[in-house]
Amino acid sequence: MLGVTGGIAAYKAVLLARLLVEAGHELHVVPTPDALRFVGLPTWEAISRHPVTSSVHDDVPEVRHVALGQRADLVIVAPATANTLARMAAGVADDLLGTTLLATTAPVLVAPAMHSEMWQHAATQHNVATLRARGVAVIGPESGRLTGDDSGPGRMSEPEQIFAAAMALVDRRVADLADLTVLVSAGGTREPIDPVRYLGNRSSGRQGVALAAAAAARGAQVVLLAANIDASVLAELGDRSAVRIVPIGTAADLEAAAATEAPRADVVVMAAAVADYRIADVSEGKLRKEDSGGVPPRLELVENPDILAGLVQNRRAGQTIVGFAAETVAGEAERLARGRRKLARKGADLLVVNAVGWDEGFESAENAVLVLASGGEELLRSSGSKREVAEAVLDAVLSTRQGRDIL
Repeated sequence: MLGVTGGIAAYKAVLLARLLVEAGHELHVVPTPDALRFVGLPTWEAISRHPVTSSVHDDVPEVRHVALGQRADLVIVAPATANTLARMAAGVADDLLGTTLLATTAPVLVAPAMHSEMWQHAATQHNVATLRARGVAVIGPESGRLTGDDSGPGRMSEPEQIFAAAMALVDRRVADLADLTVLVSAGGTREPIDPVRYLGNRSSGRQGVALAAAAAARGAQVVLLAANIDASVLAELGDRSAVRIVPIGTAADLEAAAATEAPRADVVVMAAAVADYRIADVSEGKLRKEDSGGVPPRLELVENPDILAGLVQNRRAGQTIVGFAAETVAGEAERLARGRRKLARKGADLLVVNAVGWDEGFESAENAVLVLASGGEELLRSSGSKREVAEAVLDAVLSTRQGRDIL
């Protein structure tokens, strides 16, 4: 999350935003109202590829004034004016940036920018010392040309310097899944009817791929059971050095591959959409209308094995198993009840319940989930890009393995 405040150096924050996005990071920009006097809203939205607001009164149902801080892996404030540093030190939260900073437990990096006299004032120095004592990282300011004819300490560090400092802070979290092997299933199984047709579903595999990419970025060795995933979606893995891909076709293929790979995994995340049924007798040749005498063929279905329940039954000691439940119900209460019933049947450590429908969940870049713990209690909710949801699910996995609550 990039907070931008009302200083002339806001124009340099545009370059910082571009560096973050081009490096593959999910970026949300939160400008103060004064910052928008220097760089307008369309610029931030175009670069971040997300809606931008400075008001706590927008997106109220999503509780945006705390959700951004809760989801952030890193918060950068650049430029951080003298006024901003004072407000941060005092905990003032009367705009979206202030509430976000109070709601986050992520590392915070500030890049001060102001005139020399303001930087050197005892109040500013006291505020910076207070923030440092709380663990806030500070980069700069540099000495150089300021606005007007002024020159001296107070110039914001260059975007490349801030980017490097930000990545150093992020790297502290990157390895929190190191030494773990994570098995992820993704995509949708296909049950053949004949050599041409199949029973399938609309899952693109994007959420599972996001989980695999996030786990690899956090230091895990990842095995991805990829059920009929398009190459363009697999490309979202980025660096594949820590991900081994096992192509999957049917539910039976997935069951066999999972049985082979799961015993070596510390964490198993079954995000694939698996067909509940398959065709009893698959035709060796194409079913043709001209051969049917005008009578549609009758397809007998048989139930596929319960892969998640089987993995739970055969789990090894110390293994964490995560299931997924895609629900089309309209009411939140029914969705929660169905999730709890499924969790009780399966016996997984965590169940991720996500809403799906004609225009949500499947084939979408966004997702909204709630995560249930083994006892059925709600552990967390997450919404946003599928990478953001993936990070939240992995946070839940890590907290479960460590026996602690989600912050």
